[in-house]
Amino acid sequence: MSDQADRHQHYDVIVVGGGPAGSCTAGLLAAEGRHVLLLEREKFPRYHIGESLITGVWPTLDRLGVRERLEGLGFVRKYGASVLWGRDEEFWGFKFRQAGPYEYVHQVPRAEFDAVLLSRARELGARVIEDATAQAPLLEGDRVTGVRYRVRGADDDVEARATVTVDASGQQRWLGRQLQLVQWHEDLRNIAVWGYYQGCRRYEGERAGDTLIERLPGGWLWFIPLGHDTTSVGYVTPVALMTASGRSPQDLLADAIADSAEVATMMQGATMVSSHRTIRDWSYACTRFHGPGWALVGDAAAFVDPLLSTGVTLAVRGARFAALAIGRMLDDPAVEEEALEAYERNSRTFLNYILEFVRFFYDQTKGREDYHAGAQEIIDPEKQAPPEFDFVKLVSGLACEDAELEMARPATAAPVP
Repeated sequence: MSDQADRHQHYDVIVVGGGPAGSCTAGLLAAEGRHVLLLEREKFPRYHIGESLITGVWPTLDRLGVRERLEGLGFVRKYGASVLWGRDEEFWGFKFRQAGPYEYVHQVPRAEFDAVLLSRARELGARVIEDATAQAPLLEGDRVTGVRYRVRGADDDVEARATVTVDASGQQRWLGRQLQLVQWHEDLRNIAVWGYYQGCRRYEGERAGDTLIERLPGGWLWFIPLGHDTTSVGYVTPVALMTASGRSPQDLLADAIADSAEVATMMQGATMVSSHRTIRDWSYACTRFHGPGWALVGDAAAFVDPLLSTGVTLAVRGARFAALAIGRMLDDPAVEEEALEAYERNSRTFLNYILEFVRFFYDQTKGREDYHAGAQEIIDPEKQAPPEFDFVKLVSGLACEDAELEMARPATAAPVP
């Protein structure tokens, strides 16, 4: 089908964005036989930050049937995390197996990981157009009825129409910006600066793939072991502190590494093999996640500080529940508002759990047992499980799995073919 044919083509769903949120949404819906168009503005593979996953990704990835493919790529296995955090002077950490059915997840180069998901969406029947930039939503009154987009190198825009348009454009927030929905979390206006190193030390045994998080007086460091002897090392600090210091982001990272206890030890003799990268002001949520004919998924809806490595889990989890809601409304247009509202309610509950705990976890006056108790208060106030279990369940991204949308359409729980 030529792009010009889209001028007269009606899809069930148009997805803007081919990252994890968009690929998973498109793939799950295509697997149900829905007519799906996915528009991605770049050409894959492409670079993206966010290499450290948590086990909350598995319910969605297993539904898509990509576990074996991911295992075959030889990604580093991550069984948990090690932290030097809070008032405790010694290292502590956790294993995913302490609160869930999943032993491990992966540390992934996002270019490879995202390419797997986009390819899977294609295999399942979604029509994917790369190098296609969404220009504007098509509107009939306040209802979004499709997308006007342009393929790189083309002379004209193309209009494609759909029953539902999904914004999965990540931190571009394509539709959220168009509709002026974005609200920043002012207390989490941070900047991150990072780079990639070779020659770093690794822990032994199962800890070899741990994400290491180390607190410092003005922020915190991450240390993420990847494949091919490459490690991602980054520093997060409030934008206000960086501005007041007058230092460049590169100097901030170098000084933070020099001031650290464990990360500096792990990096003795390491060599930087990339340029520095920065990102800032990235904690936000849109005031609405859905409206007439549209839904926001993943970073296009909200993003929380990277402290707990929840970004990809928020994206693929949101995709799974969005696909359930959209499937319901496509089967019965009369339940559109009900289905999308249920999706938003569940997504916000999970998001608010993460946001509340990130804010709690940033309090460096607390210790390990305090953090366990804080997690329990957020997700298990009736104390049905031990505090440590609730802590690991929350930081694994597995809270809220007994969601109403799963119960509403139990037949969709089977993996896609």
